Amino acid sequence: MEIEQTGLKDCVIIKPKVFEDPRGYFFESFNRNTFEEKTGLSGAFVQDNQSFSSYGVIRGLHKQAGEFAQAKLVRVLKGEVLDVAVDARIGSPTYGKHIAVKLSAENKLQLYVPRGFLHGFSVLSETAEFFYKCDNFYNKESEQGIMFNDADLNIDWLIPAGKESVSEKDLLLNSFSSLS
Repeated sequence: MEIEQTGLKDCVIIKPKVFEDPRGYFFESFNRNTFEEKTGLSGAFVQDNQSFSSYGVIRGLHKQAGEFAQAKLVRVLKGEVLDVAVDARIGSPTYGKHIAVKLSAENKLQLYVPRGFLHGFSVLSETAEFFYKCDNFYNKESEQGIMFNDADLNIDWLIPAGKESVSEKDLLLNSFSSLS
């Protein structure tokens, strides 16, 4: 496993060591001991989630607040997405900054999104299966989010205007400046 720094404090890209031969491939997608040793971050995950989406879907930007904040380890099982993490930790040296990383079944990259970050992704392939581990349980009352097209963040989701597919719920989210 290789760890690549992203420029956002505690947010890292994980590149697994993949063993390929004529039959296919094998890789260890997560090892808590190795993860904690190489990153210095906690790998105590308690919940796994998976979604399926089609081209142009944008999910996010979301986070859990307070005692239900979640760190996530995300990856793509099929297809390709543009994964986005925004540092929303007040007082962080990278507060308000974001990164965007292409994750795919082909490149097998994973992104560790720390607690306090907003997270979302756009689907760049015809379809995508997205998988992530969380270090805390979901709590509906702790949900927070901001608009995917927030003017202050100016995220390029790599989806042409008019081709986005965003949930009604996500279209009602506030701006980044309104987060508390």
